[in-house]
Amino acid sequence: MAEILLSLTIIGVVAAITLPSLTGNINERTWNTQRKALYARFSQAVALMPSMNGYGTLTEGDSSTSAVDTAAETFVTAGLSKVLKINNICDNDHLEDCGLPEKIIAMNGSQLYSDGLPKTLIEFNSLYSNSWLDADSNLVSYSQANTKIAAFETANGESIAVYYNPRCTVIQEQASTDTYVWIPVMPEMCANFVYDLNGSKGPNTVGKDIGVITAFGSVSSALVAPMPYPKVAGSAKQINASDLCRELGDDLRVPNLEELEAIVLNKPLFGFPDNVYWSSSLWKGNLGGSSGTKAWAVDNVGRKVYSDRDGNSRGILCIKR
Repeated sequence: MAEILLSLTIIGVVAAITLPSLTGNINERTWNTQRKALYARFSQAVALMPSMNGYGTLTEGDSSTSAVDTAAETFVTAGLSKVLKINNICDNDHLEDCGLPEKIIAMNGSQLYSDGLPKTLIEFNSLYSNSWLDADSNLVSYSQANTKIAAFETANGESIAVYYNPRCTVIQEQASTDTYVWIPVMPEMCANFVYDLNGSKGPNTVGKDIGVITAFGSVSSALVAPMPYPKVAGSAKQINASDLCRELGDDLRVPNLEELEAIVLNKPLFGFPDNVYWSSSLWKGNLGGSSGTKAWAVDNVGRKVYSDRDGNSRGILCIKR
């Protein structure tokens, strides 16, 4: 009897030690599978939409934050719902009816939004740059539409908040000169989806059941769903960036330009420190016949720039393959 009790005790101790780890691994695999399936469904849906911009109406000529609209809700009802299976659509006043969590834990462990997600596009991301220099060094300004968010539940049970920019443009062409130009990302962002794979159920943590999908470009949109490694890999020249990611894990890589743009525009959720970060995307211009000598980087206020791959050391973020 004593031997049986001892064996049961040992089994219980081992189970107590290993069970949380096994449960965590199972949950992570489940979330990864759900995340990939959600991205696949969104990719198919967005590809069927002729354009991402122009939905709904805006309250023009009013600069107050209360000057809101029907843009995001119309984008879902008249656009996305035609190409994606949606069970429930919620306007800005009834977001909780779509299962959005009131509290979110950012990737860096800090708690965000104790009263629910921000209710407008500018409230969610006030970090964007609203002015820049063009190739001729002329100051250009951009006025962002402060649209109300909407939400919906998919047929598979995901809860999704929609931050929508009805004025989004095509992805800006890459300049053909070596002029050092900062180009804002925000005008190219058409829709930013913050999803929760299991609704208001826990853990409501970015990198687990919560993530983002972002669409850039009004026509032939680039759709990305980056899931970053939770820590900055370090600082390096762009030509050495991939080495830093491989040192952290074989399943990690440097994000391409659109993936990096999405990470920066969702900075509150990911919580990375202010910096200029390298992407893996090369600049397509031709500098005296030496194409590919420059690469794209993005700074913390949402501006992209191309510069020498073997020049400045910049921050390196890594994402899961």
